[in-house]
Amino acid sequence: MSFSRRLPRSFARRLLTALAVVTSLVGIANAALAAPLGPSLDATGGVTFRVYSAPATRIEVWIYANPEGEAEKLALPLDNDPTSHVWSKTVSAADLQSAGLSGAVFYGYRAWGPNWPYVASWKKGTADGFVSDVDDKGNRFNPNKLLLDPYAREVSHDARNQLHPNGDLYLSGSAHRADDTGIIAPKGVVLADVAVDVGVHPQRTLKDDLIYEVHLRGLTAQDAGVPAAERGTYAGAARKAAALKDLGVTAVEFLPIYELQNDQNDLTPGSAVGDNYWGYDPDSFFSPDRRYAANKSWGGPTREFKQMVRAFHDAGIKVILDVVYNHTGEGDVDKETGSIASILSWRGLDNATYYELRDDNAPYQDDGRPNRWLRNGYYANNNGVGPNVNTAAPVTRDLVLDSLKYWTEQMGVDGFRFDLAAVLGNSQTHGDFSFDNSSTDGFLKRAVADLPARGLDGSGVDLIAEPYGAKGFGTFQLGQFPFGWTEWDDRFRYPIRQKQNKLGIGGNEVSPAQLITLFAGSSDIFQASGRKPYNGVNYIVAHDGFTLRDLYSFLHKQNNQPFPLGPSAGGADDDRNISWDQGGDPALQRQAARTGLALLLVSAGVPMIVGGDEMYRSQLGNNNPFNLDNDRFYLDYDLQTRFPHHLAYAKAMFQFRRDHAALRRGEFFDGRDHNANGLKDVTWIRDDGQEADGAYLDNTQNHFIAFRLDGTEAADASPSILVAYNAFSADITATLPANLPGNRWHLVVDTSAALENHDNIANPPLRVDASTYKTTSRSVAVFVEKP
Repeated sequence: MSFSRRLPRSFARRLLTALAVVTSLVGIANAALAAPLGPSLDATGGVTFRVYSAPATRIEVWIYANPEGEAEKLALPLDNDPTSHVWSKTVSAADLQSAGLSGAVFYGYRAWGPNWPYVASWKKGTADGFVSDVDDKGNRFNPNKLLLDPYAREVSHDARNQLHPNGDLYLSGSAHRADDTGIIAPKGVVLADVAVDVGVHPQRTLKDDLIYEVHLRGLTAQDAGVPAAERGTYAGAARKAAALKDLGVTAVEFLPIYELQNDQNDLTPGSAVGDNYWGYDPDSFFSPDRRYAANKSWGGPTREFKQMVRAFHDAGIKVILDVVYNHTGEGDVDKETGSIASILSWRGLDNATYYELRDDNAPYQDDGRPNRWLRNGYYANNNGVGPNVNTAAPVTRDLVLDSLKYWTEQMGVDGFRFDLAAVLGNSQTHGDFSFDNSSTDGFLKRAVADLPARGLDGSGVDLIAEPYGAKGFGTFQLGQFPFGWTEWDDRFRYPIRQKQNKLGIGGNEVSPAQLITLFAGSSDIFQASGRKPYNGVNYIVAHDGFTLRDLYSFLHKQNNQPFPLGPSAGGADDDRNISWDQGGDPALQRQAARTGLALLLVSAGVPMIVGGDEMYRSQLGNNNPFNLDNDRFYLDYDLQTRFPHHLAYAKAMFQFRRDHAALRRGEFFDGRDHNANGLKDVTWIRDDGQEADGAYLDNTQNHFIAFRLDGTEAADASPSILVAYNAFSADITATLPANLPGNRWHLVVDTSAALENHDNIANPPLRVDASTYKTTSRSVAVFVEKP
């Protein structure tokens, strides 16, 4: 029996009518939330502007004919949907034309709220209506600051640039709150669809990838093989696709390319102060940085970026972006009052939604002063740079997910490496840190479901976490990310460095058991959550630290050198550098670099190298040149001719890994014989050729370990692969394990200095007729089994 027939008809009609009205209102609210934020251009040339703010009491869109130096052409109030808190306004093509707007449209927002309510007498450059710079809810509205749309698809210019190098005008506080930024502020650019075919996304699981981490500008900024006008640009990077494919790279990972404050990097030659080279302070989550475009016309960076992606896709190479969503370029507040802050975008629209504020009763600890409270405007900060982006808030979480989907669906990107990704898993909107890896509505699982994460068939998006924060209890979350995520295995690099370098400078306490865990793909970290060896990215060096060469060439960081080699603040100290100069012997330094690279490439997991390490690149001991945007830190292609043996060795090692699927495992070892051929999937071997037992593996005084992989499991051409690592300070003559019937060991790789002139590669593999092989001190030898 239907519900309506059980009630009086008049009452049923009234109830159904009421339900229809509620359903209609819910539908309107859902439609408002579902419509895309940001500007949308219609077929007639009109533009609809949509922006979110819950506490705002008035928002206006200000439209300009030029990005700098001119007053606005239109200033229009937006309409507020009180249910969705989305403010919108449609400006017709006729209205734009009547205002003298043709061609590109530049825009920004001005917003009022509880701490600065709207009054009709307000004019640009006045404080009319002002109550406070920040109130007890964290609101920081200031209508004198033109605000960049968080959903802007391109940004006109940097906040500070050659015309306006001083950023003080963007500040709140008594000295600058009435300073108007309209004619100087960066503005969103309204773009029609930039139609560029990005090609076919490589359908490849991470286990088969070799990641090449590189700065986009640094990749070609001093490459004589690239036209001068394209050096350091997306177009220049596109020209490197064929060379990187030839090198053996399958995925290029660019340091941040979202719009950032870097236009003034070249303003003061001889100074590194204030420069941002690496790019870990985004001013927009959607806009490709205009400085990296050869074509700087409106729409030019978007078009050129997509053309670059197409070039890499045509070479079968993935494009992975290093992305920063844990903080923004708006930065922190003053530590004395909390009222002075740059107001560029998110902060001036809805501070408490986009950033994580501190609880009323939680002391602010960053500067050691225990009595700083939310009433003074402070933020939670687990990234060490500025306020946490508040991905625990649904609107902010959607902002980040919308950005990711834009870069994959519209710009052609294949994956992301998330800077300090533990901060994105924070479930707290105020105050303390609490990592959430289980909520289906949390950012980490939403990203897996929505993008979606790359599956076993190779489709989807690579999600790679830097699995920690910079500060705060509970932010180190290595191994705790949910299924679908891959993580930088930060634990890989330190034992490898320690085993190689600490034996020279003292204090080596790494056992063979610790090493074999790394060689096997860190099952102790990833297996319990159902993940695989390729859910760990292995690396010995990364952008933030020594290069491969410098790790084995310097005892200490050299960050305080005069410009252009420094000075650079920060950088890991000796306890985490774990570097050693090999006694000052250049030949042994090169040997150590080859040995480290070999250990990386024979390990299960996903190897990542830093751009230039294949050419034996140096940063002359600076391990944190985040602020040095000059030719000393760009890739130097002259190294290819100065160190040809190192380059040839690197290419051969990349090829060896590519040729042997046994090195690119999809499953963890279980120590069993799967093919009834007498070989376990892996066998750990002592220097006497016998299988290593627990006592041998646990002894930190044992500095030799070998392992044998059953190649037939992976359908390799070789029945097995043998890797022998001698980390000792003297040569060790190792007994080779017995071969399968009809086979012998053939040497492929020996990293010792004595073989450098032969590129440390035997091509074809060299048959070993003896039952032993002398492994040189601090070297790796690799063999294949064949008839």
